[in-house]
Amino acid sequence: MHRTALSLTLAVTAVAAVLTPGGASAATTGAADPPGALRWGPCAEQPRTTSRLECATLKVPLDYRRPHGRQIDIAVSRLPSENPAKRRGVLLTNPGGPGGTGLGYPVVLAASGLPKSVLDAYDVVGFDPRGVGRSTPVTCDLTPSQQQRGNFPPYVHSPADFSEGADQARAIARRCATSSSAWMLPHTTTANTARDMDRIRAALGERRISYLGASYGTHLGAVYATLFPRRGDRIVLDSNLGPGGYDRRAFRLLARGMHDRFPDFAAYVAEHPEYGLGRTPAQVTATYHRLAARLTDRPVGGVDGTAFRGLTFDRLYSDASLPALAEMWQSLDRGEPVDIDLPPGDLENLLAVRHHVLCADSAWPRELGAYRLGALVDRLRYPMLGGSTGSVTPCAFWPREGIEKPVRIGDEGPSNVLMVQNERDPGTPLAGALRLRHTLGERARIVIADQGGHGVYPFSGNTCVKDAATTFLATGRRPAEDRTCPAEPTT
Repeated sequence: MHRTALSLTLAVTAVAAVLTPGGASAATTGAADPPGALRWGPCAEQPRTTSRLECATLKVPLDYRRPHGRQIDIAVSRLPSENPAKRRGVLLTNPGGPGGTGLGYPVVLAASGLPKSVLDAYDVVGFDPRGVGRSTPVTCDLTPSQQQRGNFPPYVHSPADFSEGADQARAIARRCATSSSAWMLPHTTTANTARDMDRIRAALGERRISYLGASYGTHLGAVYATLFPRRGDRIVLDSNLGPGGYDRRAFRLLARGMHDRFPDFAAYVAEHPEYGLGRTPAQVTATYHRLAARLTDRPVGGVDGTAFRGLTFDRLYSDASLPALAEMWQSLDRGEPVDIDLPPGDLENLLAVRHHVLCADSAWPRELGAYRLGALVDRLRYPMLGGSTGSVTPCAFWPREGIEKPVRIGDEGPSNVLMVQNERDPGTPLAGALRLRHTLGERARIVIADQGGHGVYPFSGNTCVKDAATTFLATGRRPAEDRTCPAEPTT
């Protein structure tokens, strides 16, 4: 089983999976409350380290075009300000995905070094987006083998590989469209999640809200800032998707992200010849292609060529994962099975939400020829991953009836957005972030760290970019111009 492009989300799932409002089901908590009220209570089964976290449930419309129609539940959490005398408002958060729970994210942020000045200034609020976890969930009723497929199509070497991937994608789309939650399919979109965020704002009694969103959460924040430009306060977007969100262009760009990031790993391995994987970056790169080819023909412990590419991509998200990645390569090179960390929580729900949102947020090509060409072109441009990410996904077969047009991100609104970004980010490559920066115009400034990995604030060791984000959230002062922060030595 391989997990790809979900690392930042999965980092919070283990904490959030045990949190449910007041110990009751999301379907019953707060049922007697007036519409829009939030009734805070303890989060069930929370670890002692999260004892300050409160939970509640909010009713929102399934379809905002019919606001008085069917309602669904949104699970919300709150980590109150540590210094009420200095509290200035609410910081709504999202860890990315789509598909990962955000209910425990306030605790993760606090434990990961969110500065005291920010924790004093805000109640930090998390939520499970519609379709996710403790909110009204969606399912695709995926089989175990379909869950093990992960996020990437089979790497295309031949027409047979492409046909296999198309058959798998068609079957997944069919199961989503006929699942027990298919009634939610047209409405599980980023735009509707942004509208849910505004309902959370109103339920909290706030005229405006600040926001911190990472990875996919940057698109969610950009959509919110577009739909509700006067209701956002200070908006920080960390590790940015392009203005189209996770559309086909962004999915193909993952191959560019791996191309940009892999040299960091190759240099690390070359500096540690004891791994036996190459003494120069070129030799390490050759080892990658050799292992991918061999595992395609002879998988080891369920890890085939596509899974190997995905596992490598996943562990490029963090410098801290590079030693474990080198050790995994060593084991596979010896023909030894490796232990693969399965994502905590409900994997089926996570993948189902991901399919729902990605496929509904933009119109993917219906013609399979577009994907055949994409796989061929991207395999030549970015051979490490392009033969997979350029190929066909369930979105090619997604039913589009009842889905509204996607929100078009623009530059109208206040200048209250700060983007932070690593230069060599595999999951949300700099090329996409710069497109979003251009689209937002004077609404945004961007601070780029000369480093690799996915996720900057507050996780990064680069004090320059962290200080810029903290200063903006705590004081409202934003850099006057875009800037690049130089690399800082690791300790």
